[in-house]
Amino acid sequence: MAETLTTAALTLKDIAREAGVSLATVDRVLHNRPGVRPDTVRRVREAIDRNAFQPHVAAAELARSRARRFAFVMPSGPNPFMQQIEAYLGEMSTWLSARRLKVEMIATDVFDPSVLAASLEALSGDYDGVAAVALDHPTVRAAINDLVDAGTKVVTLVSDVPSSRRHHYVGIDNIAAGRTAGALVGRLAGGRAGKVAVVAGSQGLRDHAERIFGFNQVMAAEFPGLSVLPVLEGRDEDARSEQVLARLLGRHADIVGLYNVGAGTQGVAKALTDKALSEAGRDKVVFVGHDVTALTRRLLLQGVMDAAISQNPGHEARAAVRVLLALARGEPILREQEKIRIDIVMRDNLP
Repeated sequence: MAETLTTAALTLKDIAREAGVSLATVDRVLHNRPGVRPDTVRRVREAIDRNAFQPHVAAAELARSRARRFAFVMPSGPNPFMQQIEAYLGEMSTWLSARRLKVEMIATDVFDPSVLAASLEALSGDYDGVAAVALDHPTVRAAINDLVDAGTKVVTLVSDVPSSRRHHYVGIDNIAAGRTAGALVGRLAGGRAGKVAVVAGSQGLRDHAERIFGFNQVMAAEFPGLSVLPVLEGRDEDARSEQVLARLLGRHADIVGLYNVGAGTQGVAKALTDKALSEAGRDKVVFVGHDVTALTRRLLLQGVMDAAISQNPGHEARAAVRVLLALARGEPILREQEKIRIDIVMRDNLP
């Protein structure tokens, strides 16, 4: 049995390929013309139903006088996961061109609410849709609402602003991700008592705040021998994350676990593997973080990092574009298809 296309099948060629027939056969079935065997008609109709194919919409796209423009507002700086999302969007160029879509990247400081709000405000009237990695802050919320009021479709990506009037959120269940991290740190600590460090980019980012909430829930309920220290903020920067964590490790000799909520992973790893700490005879610190990148893959293989909670950047990139396109067309959003799952990745199951 053919699988449902996962890239939002909207062309006759896609339907023909999935049904195993010619483009002319699909056209005959759509227009109820004679000369097609009943079994072939059934296969074509099933492919159309599985993929919610709407031929009149596809034709309308070709007839549009201009391409739709979508803006992706992304963090500035070297965040490997965000770079993966941008790379996947680049790989979608053929798919985007076929649907007369243009996607543009807007890099900004998502940790500064005034800068982020100004970046969003500057997009008004220029784009049909905006996907934004957003800080949950009143000025950002107001900027999102202004875009929506002006007729722009807005999707929050990775980090949500649920109290705004954004149309949809594309990302994982971050509370569940935090709870997963708590369970991993607690169990991998192996019954040792001590303190646990938490490094976040910013607690103003909804995804980071929700992960911390879920993490603290599990630690308090299931691992009373582990005490969670106040959250450090590294703005997802390697140097800053290394600095704040190194200071904390110097003050607490009994840290046995670490949860890195966002990026800045290289700095966190450097602080953990510093030669002076090794010479001090400190026990291994359980290190759980997020996302499978070239860096986290290497840290997992080296045994520096114990587990990564992974979300698929390609799926998030595709889902954000598909949701914006559905909103622009007034079509229903396939929520199950756009649901982003999490996976636990360790050295022994690295993909």
